[in-house]
Amino acid sequence: MLILAIETATESVGVALGGRDGVLASVTIARGRRHGETLAPAIQFACRHAGVELPDLDAVAVDIGPGLFTGMRVGIATAKALAMALDIPVVPVTSLESLAESARSHHGLVVPVVDARKGEVFWSMHRADSEGVTALSEPSIGSVDDLLAALGERGQHALCLGDGAHRHATALRDGADCVVAEERHPSAEVLVTIGARRALREEWSTADLVTPLYLRRPDAEINWETREVRA
Repeated sequence: MLILAIETATESVGVALGGRDGVLASVTIARGRRHGETLAPAIQFACRHAGVELPDLDAVAVDIGPGLFTGMRVGIATAKALAMALDIPVVPVTSLESLAESARSHHGLVVPVVDARKGEVFWSMHRADSEGVTALSEPSIGSVDDLLAALGERGQHALCLGDGAHRHATALRDGADCVVAEERHPSAEVLVTIGARRALREEWSTADLVTPLYLRRPDAEINWETREVRA
């Protein structure tokens, strides 16, 4: 089972190849949100150095967000195009699931927090233990105060991670019983591991059914409606 993982929901572009035996190759490029320019070359680079041809792929795993709107669309469109051309399935994974999985060695409450800009964050609650990582809540969006209230309701010590956790680290440490981990962004290597595990269980989708997880409407739509109201 050979999986290509595409990670573009953050400011970086990540690509990884792997399967049940681990990661064969991975590439991470940080070029200031130039996802459209760097993703295809990153896939070519990873495949060439891993000795893999695109027809060898069994599935594509892709981060469907929440995250940067443009980055998500680039990654999802590329994953869908490859899946359709190669007649293989897609394994959709959220950025919050991927972040939580990177903390699977932590036993307890894990809270991935992604910066949503405009003073808001995306988050979800997970439990990590010897059995793995289990989702406890659906992805949410709200203010940092909303997140602090959700943490308070849990009443547990939490490990928070992600760029949103780092941006609001002081508020989280002062307002809740939590520590902020080093991880800032979802990893393509973690994504390929999740993708391989789910693909073996046939937990995948056809390309036409894969959609982004926005949680909030794109700014372009909101700005357009604002212009219409002003007019």
